[in-house]
Amino acid sequence: MTRIDDIIIGKSVAIKEVKNLVQAVAKTTTTVLVQGETGTGKEVISRAIHELSGRKGKLISVNCAAIPSELLESELFGHEKGSFTGAEKTRLGRFEQSNGGTLFLDEIGDMPIPLQSKLLRALEQRVIQRVGGNEEIEIDFRLVCATHQNMQTKIDEGLFRSDLFYRINVFPIQVPSLAERAVDIPVLVKAISNQIPNLSIPHFDETGLAELSRYPWPGNVRELRNVIERASVLFPDSQINNNNVRQNLLRLKVPDRDEEQSLLWDATADLLSEEEIQKLPDVENPIPHPSHYKDWFSYFDTIDLRRHLRDVEVVLIEAALEKTEGMVSKAASSLKLRRTTLIEKMKKLMIEKPIKSHEKLLDVEET
Repeated sequence: MTRIDDIIIGKSVAIKEVKNLVQAVAKTTTTVLVQGETGTGKEVISRAIHELSGRKGKLISVNCAAIPSELLESELFGHEKGSFTGAEKTRLGRFEQSNGGTLFLDEIGDMPIPLQSKLLRALEQRVIQRVGGNEEIEIDFRLVCATHQNMQTKIDEGLFRSDLFYRINVFPIQVPSLAERAVDIPVLVKAISNQIPNLSIPHFDETGLAELSRYPWPGNVRELRNVIERASVLFPDSQINNNNVRQNLLRLKVPDRDEEQSLLWDATADLLSEEEIQKLPDVENPIPHPSHYKDWFSYFDTIDLRRHLRDVEVVLIEAALEKTEGMVSKAASSLKLRRTTLIEKMKKLMIEKPIKSHEKLLDVEET
């Protein structure tokens, strides 16, 4: 019997929540949208959903970003013999291959608009037509999609159909970044080390594991796997300490950005002064401390400070608006800002109020 802990590795609060969601949805036929940064393990989540579902068919994976748009339709829906030049025989597409199983569409945000309408029809009617064919073929499939992109932005730009988004976003699962689940790094290191074939397994001592846990991991679990494989090559059957990790495994060269230095001081122009900071009241809930950035230049050569501060500001404002269901006054209070200041920031950063639950239902009914 498949255990979820054998597929999704980790015991952090963030990953436990993901496991709970996977177990809740696995045995249903509900469509799942897995979201998260690149390298967080979205395909692992899809495999867990499939293996816990009890479905007898296969898990069929397609990366929508890796296949040229002119070939993706045939890849998904198959084609009849002679339907186009080179189609020498009938070919089953990924939909038919997933009959009785699960179809995983990775990077769904990169699917071309014309194919989105065909996918919507397949979802609604559970039938497909091969390229060059007229026969409607019934398919019993369970759909899991994944993306690292902001789908609302894709919709606003006219690159993704809103009606399709509502169809695939039935049960969203947000996969945490590795930095958000750093406590899982020791068990991930052990699990990944055992999966690397034909290489001598490295051994990280406590200082080495601590150093790995301090690193920000922009490439997430995928980058961690690369680092462990690198360690297997450089330190076969050896003990790895914090100095080895920092000097040999994690040191990265980040390309310089032309405008970075000139914008460095501009980025902090509207920040509070040291005197103003001292006057701020203490808060019960801790936030990331500025000292956490002290080790940044141990791993990287540069940081786009303005972009980073802007991204943090956007995330916190959006989170406050979501928590208060778009009530600007309450969101401003949560952020310790004046209402007018928050409104100005929303305009400057092009942040829109979230759609309330009842408004979402109305939109779905209208479509």
